Amino acid sequence: MLILKILFRNAFRNKLRTGLTILGITIAILAFGLLRTVISAWYAGVEASSATRLITRNSVSLIFSLPLSYWEKIRQIPHVKTVSYGSWFGGYYIDEKNFFANFAVEPKTFLELYPEFVLSSDEKELFFKDRKGCVVGRKLATRFGWKMGDIVTLKGTIFAGEWDFVIRGIYRGRDKDTDESQLMFHWDYLNERLKKTPHPWKDQVGYYIIGVDRSEYGTEVSLAVDETFKNSLAETLTETEKAFQQGFIAMTGAIVMAIQIVSIVVIIIILAVVANTMAMTTRERIGEYAILKTLGFEGRHIAVLIFGESLVITMIGCVLGMILIFPVAKIFTLELGAYFPIFNVEGKTLLFNLLAGLAVAFTAAVIPTRRAIQIRIADGLRRMG
Repeated sequence: MLILKILFRNAFRNKLRTGLTILGITIAILAFGLLRTVISAWYAGVEASSATRLITRNSVSLIFSLPLSYWEKIRQIPHVKTVSYGSWFGGYYIDEKNFFANFAVEPKTFLELYPEFVLSSDEKELFFKDRKGCVVGRKLATRFGWKMGDIVTLKGTIFAGEWDFVIRGIYRGRDKDTDESQLMFHWDYLNERLKKTPHPWKDQVGYYIIGVDRSEYGTEVSLAVDETFKNSLAETLTETEKAFQQGFIAMTGAIVMAIQIVSIVVIIIILAVVANTMAMTTRERIGEYAILKTLGFEGRHIAVLIFGESLVITMIGCVLGMILIFPVAKIFTLELGAYFPIFNVEGKTLLFNLLAGLAVAFTAAVIPTRRAIQIRIADGLRRMG
């Protein structure tokens, strides 16, 4: 207890300097934590992927369709448990800034394949019966103030026109990383309207979702599906859901890399701030360290004082920054929830913050400690007064 008391008194001997240093550390740790959370949010879809789900799309590109007739053929492949299909709709609500993920799906098989989208039995029944029905995530419903029975009109981009849907269910996520900001509606409703127009996507789907018996059959089923439609007019590419999600992340790899570099730069800035503070502190107390040596204290005792003071200052700022991450992340979610629907501060992010703080505290104290230990008693006493 005595050593802790001494460390805290030393740390706050110059209150203004220490206070400004702690403030800088707090802001830097907060920024570092948010940047790491952004990276985690970027990969949230990958982490939430199931090992028993496969995605089949057109081998050329996702923007090309696949015939609906493939559905029955895929179902007959060994180890295929469930097959669903859907299309990216790409509509927006009222204004283009109100963008969110919306899909046309085959309701029963889709919900069977995605048990993480939790609906009550009554909501499922209403959704299945109403061709114009849709289900929306809890966060999306909160964002626009929607409730059960409301009519939602989306303006199509890929599929032109205004499309009316009736909210028949508001799902919640089973897991914390489940996206609760999506809208799903009947693929049949989309197809019926397309049949009245010359649109090329009539009786066409954007992708198939395949549920396999066990994850170890994923590769076998993928190869079988692609072999089935080899040399057809619409050849397929089948991959795990995780690989499918990673394909989208790869398109923005430069952005993720830039964020990671910025997070490292933030740590370097913290190190410079703390190192400067410790260098000034040590220089001011050279005479005191000389007296301690005269009294018989060794270099290791002086090292404990300097490293301990650096640790106290850094950890106070680190803890304050970690506490502030949660309210700031909540504000971030409210403002940018459309782009980062899953923005949770993970335990590993807090661990990274703590490790970064410890690394800065010890690294910043190395050079000042070395100088304090190596200085001769006579030289130290000469600097007093």
